[in-house]
Amino acid sequence: MVTSRSVFRRKPVAQIATEHEGELARSLGLWQLTAIGVGGIIGAGIFALAGAVAHESAGPAVLVSFLIAGIASAAAALSYAEFAGLIPKAGSAYTYGYAVLGEIVGWFIGWDLLLEYTAIVAVVAIGISGYFGFLLQHLGITLPAWSLGAPGTGPGHVVDLFAAVLCLLIAALLNLGIRAAARFETFVVAIKVAVVLLVIVVGFFHIDTANYTPFFPFGIGGAITGAATVFFAVFGYDAMSTAAEESRDATRHMPKAIIYSLLISMVLYVLACLVLTGMQNYREIDPESGFSSAFAAAGLSGLATVIAVGAIVGILTVMFTFMLGVTRVWFSMSRDGLLPAWFARLHPVRRVPTRVTWIVGVASALIAGFLPIQEAAELTNIGILLAFVVVCVAVIVLRYRQPDLPRSFRTPWMPVVPAVGVLFSIWLITFLAPVTWLRFAAWFLLGLIVYFAYSKRHSVLE
Repeated sequence: MVTSRSVFRRKPVAQIATEHEGELARSLGLWQLTAIGVGGIIGAGIFALAGAVAHESAGPAVLVSFLIAGIASAAAALSYAEFAGLIPKAGSAYTYGYAVLGEIVGWFIGWDLLLEYTAIVAVVAIGISGYFGFLLQHLGITLPAWSLGAPGTGPGHVVDLFAAVLCLLIAALLNLGIRAAARFETFVVAIKVAVVLLVIVVGFFHIDTANYTPFFPFGIGGAITGAATVFFAVFGYDAMSTAAEESRDATRHMPKAIIYSLLISMVLYVLACLVLTGMQNYREIDPESGFSSAFAAAGLSGLATVIAVGAIVGILTVMFTFMLGVTRVWFSMSRDGLLPAWFARLHPVRRVPTRVTWIVGVASALIAGFLPIQEAAELTNIGILLAFVVVCVAVIVLRYRQPDLPRSFRTPWMPVVPAVGVLFSIWLITFLAPVTWLRFAAWFLLGLIVYFAYSKRHSVLE
């Protein structure tokens, strides 16, 4: 007989913080963690969303959209930071929900994130493939039509080969070991930030302040609507927090890395928005390649090509961060017995979950190769917002349930800050399309079957 008490059983926080020590290699320092966070946040937000939202929803007030989204995301980030310092273990929202709200809550957040993070990897791979095809055309290189686009995206398209191969290459990179993979990620993030700074500095000298008028062409409501869109460009620290167990000093470094990565990203977002809307009138901004078209219009076509390359490199780091995230969530769930322990086996030398990494690599490659980007994108968003709700609620509950736990970071203005995170996430969920809810309900139902058929009986707590 299933009782509510059994499905809401919890692991003590002290137990989670000390068990399984030494299984994963602790190799990541503060700035490597921060780079992984920045890598997960900065990507489509600057190179795609900024132009689209400025053109269609907010005009020059797109920077206000980013600020609103950043404040809302910061409410969740501060909650993540408290947990990351308190429970420095792999799994992020899954682990936090399990510890505070019970096994079944943790299960469903973990189950959702398995799909959401994998789909994000695939969506980003498809986006990079589009830039790749654009560059090949400019270089005069022609590939077979069947290899550049999933079925239905164009005449003769059979598989998006580049997107699928890219997913497998990221899986291979992660399987080299967290130290080698993080070094590569840090290097690529440095290139990405350098390209963004180049865009900002050069673009600054081509700003026409007349383009800022009117600042709110779609009204305040347009800026708020834009915030709902760009919100999905201001998280990524949540996936980075899954690597807590691979940090050398997680209790000190993880909270700082979460906050630093969001701050760095928000400063770059706001400056980039100022440059973009200052260089071109919002009506003339290309919603698909805003910065490239703006620099081309200013007679800087060479820099436009550099921006396109920077977009590919920049978005690549998003794939790395979210594939890292999904493999660590899966590993944690398997280690807790909620999924077969076979998945939790680590490479004997590199100390990484090789099996789940290759499974995620193949799964994301299949999604990226054979689904159009719109259909793949419909698999994302809702699970991450629900994870934000769970983490923000859990940090309030634990603060009042166990106020004396040793916290290396404490979310300020409790409970107002996490409550803002909850309300904003729920508000954004209402913007999601009905098909997203249907897919989520199907995945939720499948998760319910798996939990009661396998996970509950095989749980370590059982």
